[in-house]
Amino acid sequence: MVRDVPLNEITLRKYEKPYDSPKREIVRKVCLSLGLLQPGDSRDIIVDILLVLDEARKQKIMLSSFEIRDKVDALRKQNSLEIKGLAESNIRRQLKRLRDAMIAEKFENKYRLSEFLTISEIFTAKIEKFLVPQIIERAKEYLAKLDSM
Repeated sequence: MVRDVPLNEITLRKYEKPYDSPKREIVRKVCLSLGLLQPGDSRDIIVDILLVLDEARKQKIMLSSFEIRDKVDALRKQNSLEIKGLAESNIRRQLKRLRDAMIAEKFENKYRLSEFLTISEIFTAKIEKFLVPQIIERAKEYLAKLDSM
């Protein structure tokens, strides 16, 4: 019996070329492009979490979920955004989503972007070259099985 629970899954979306948009809007499009955010979703705390982790990467520092929450809170206030989704449980849930997507990692209850790499390096190494080929290969196995029936 084949289970209906995917071992891995990925959502990729194509948007218009990135023009001279503010950094937060670019990160928002990255989140939409990688399926971390749904189109029309007003709950976009993951965008700010990724912004905070990217700034921490530049300084090569790891942050606790509490530090991330505080920095996200400050960032959202600075951008005049609603202060929703800042519950510790939601911050940790969003960090888990980033970890599941291989974008972030956790050591001793502190978080960072994977290996302090840029988001584009993470995408190339972990998603484009590792995850996507595995998913395509497995889909081809199912297609070949179907063809042989």
